[in-house]
Amino acid sequence: MVRTEKTRRVNSQHTLLTDSWTAEVQELERGIAAFAVRAGHTNSYHVSLFEMDGDPTLHVNVTHRHETKPVKGWAGPGVSANGFIHNQRFAPMPTSAILRSIRDMVFAPRS
Repeated sequence: MVRTEKTRRVNSQHTLLTDSWTAEVQELERGIAAFAVRAGHTNSYHVSLFEMDGDPTLHVNVTHRHETKPVKGWAGPGVSANGFIHNQRFAPMPTSAILRSIRDMVFAPRS
């Protein structure tokens, strides 16, 4: 019998300049890690959470390998070597609302 370890794919990363979003980002990363992959969903994704100098909002990029349909509130897509990038900035608000918006973008249907 061969036993293999199941490795969990990391689908998010963060780069914070201050402590103002630390607790929320930790909660968001736990929520992103818990996203259940929907049946038939084949578009891999990566979520980046970050701050920019002088900007108090939380920036979130969602990168998909394939282009997706637009999602309300998200700018893009930009195109990079890693795929198609959508961005949204969040002012302080309930973390659950931010996570819901990220989930909507992560699971946006392919174009």
